[in-house]
Amino acid sequence: MLKKIGILILVLIAVVLVWALFKPDTIDFQRTATIKAPPEKIFPLINDFHQWKSWSPWEKRDPNMKRTYSGAESGPGAVYQWNGNSEVGAGRMELTESTPSSHVAVKLDFIKPFEGHDVAEFTLVPAGDSTNVTWRMHGPNRYLGKVMMVFMNFDKMMGKDFDQGLAGLKAAAEK
Repeated sequence: MLKKIGILILVLIAVVLVWALFKPDTIDFQRTATIKAPPEKIFPLINDFHQWKSWSPWEKRDPNMKRTYSGAESGPGAVYQWNGNSEVGAGRMELTESTPSSHVAVKLDFIKPFEGHDVAEFTLVPAGDSTNVTWRMHGPNRYLGKVMMVFMNFDKMMGKDFDQGLAGLKAAAEK
């Protein structure tokens, strides 16, 4: 009986490992929010890592998170490193592209709980007296990520955080 259970467990593990091979090689998800403010008011909140405290969902999850800023004050070359609790992990962001009031790109290097290297992009498009802000993240999906995708929906999981962040950005910009 124990032998049959052991074989069944090994078969299930093998199925998961093979199933993971068929998961996408990249991750790519986004969320959009309409903010009742001009792009010129929203852009500085994204283009300056010091301003992220006012809207980032991860800032609220660990008030004791250690933050380090270096490089440029804002815009390309600005760097933000963090080290926090198990909910926020540790990593580094570097602002790589910045087109005033329309686009910001950030290189993300996650260290904990899992290593990952992605790009986050913010696109601001005027829409009457409002702005449509799209927050997109994309990058390679390593094998461990593929195994995790067998059990979790990354889009749904990260989308919730992006929705919270965009709601925080909306609140900060509409003040």
